[in-house]
Amino acid sequence: MDFELTDEQRLLAESVNRFVAERYDLETRLHALRQQQGWSREVWQGLAELGVFAMPFAEEDGGFGGGGVETMLVMEALGKGLLVEPYLATVILAGGALRRAGSPEQKAERIAAIAGGERLMALAHSEAGMPRHTLDVKATQARQDGEGWVLNGSKIAVIHGDCADELVVSAATTEGLSLFLVAADIPGMQIEGAPGYDGVRVATAAFDTVRVGPDALLGAAGEGTAILEAVFEEANAALAAEAVGIMSDTFDMTVEYLKTRQQFGVPIGSFQALQHRAVDMLIQLELARSMAILAALSLDAAPEERRRNIAAAKVQIGRSGRFIGQQAVQLHGAIGITAEYRVGHAFKRLTAIDALFGDADHHIDMLADAGGLVTLS
Repeated sequence: MDFELTDEQRLLAESVNRFVAERYDLETRLHALRQQQGWSREVWQGLAELGVFAMPFAEEDGGFGGGGVETMLVMEALGKGLLVEPYLATVILAGGALRRAGSPEQKAERIAAIAGGERLMALAHSEAGMPRHTLDVKATQARQDGEGWVLNGSKIAVIHGDCADELVVSAATTEGLSLFLVAADIPGMQIEGAPGYDGVRVATAAFDTVRVGPDALLGAAGEGTAILEAVFEEANAALAAEAVGIMSDTFDMTVEYLKTRQQFGVPIGSFQALQHRAVDMLIQLELARSMAILAALSLDAAPEERRRNIAAAKVQIGRSGRFIGQQAVQLHGAIGITAEYRVGHAFKRLTAIDALFGDADHHIDMLADAGGLVTLS
């Protein structure tokens, strides 16, 4: 695959990587996790000043018009730092739905505030008892009431839902799956948050006769399925890049540990069996990196090509993440699973990334049903 960054893309990657390297070490992460909101407002504002929140939005909407490659570069850098801030929730998920379906008025009211780090959003889609990643929403219903809508139901696993100013909520309507913009402080809605397995905050949201106006509908009624399919494809491409950043940092930590840890008077990295395991980790890292690049480039491809290639990338990311995480923990010994060491945090996040929006098993089944991988021309 012929892939080379432009000067602007290299500058973006250098800027975000420098920010992460200088301002987000493990102690910063642990401190952020101890905060009530579970992340750092200071770091969030610093990212806003870099312009990364405006990057994927169209220029006419106040953004920079970035595409899949730009998102890949940002997410890989955030992955290296194991950031827990709500970039995925605000910019990729809810922001992705807003970009695709928002009216000019809806965009004008929100995008500038998102770009400035002042507005947080989240996507509320998953429901209790929902099968493996699906768009078939049943527990949350929306019915028209005059010119507005009334929502009832509940959502689970809303990423950073407890800190969001506004939710994008999927609900079943007579026209089909529809999306609604719902303020977090609206009467009738209750949100409860908790730290997830990987430290990232998740929330449950309950809707009890929540009334919204006609301007809350995001896109046309019944268009939710098509919108979310595109959003989740972009999210999986972004997660692939984040995972590559995590795997790269984990591999570097492991190799450094092999060089410095002494046993029998010599570094354990001098043992051939451990060298072979490190090589196997590097192979998996490069396979994952290639597929993350493919996923990013495929966002501009035809729908079927895009769907298959991103599914294939998610399969490889899941497998590589599991292998590298397991090897890193084993090669570090007991220290690898302690809360005071990065490797354990990395392995948890890689495991969560595999599960998000369809795990490797789900995507390989989908890929097999579709007839296999499509190669970019």
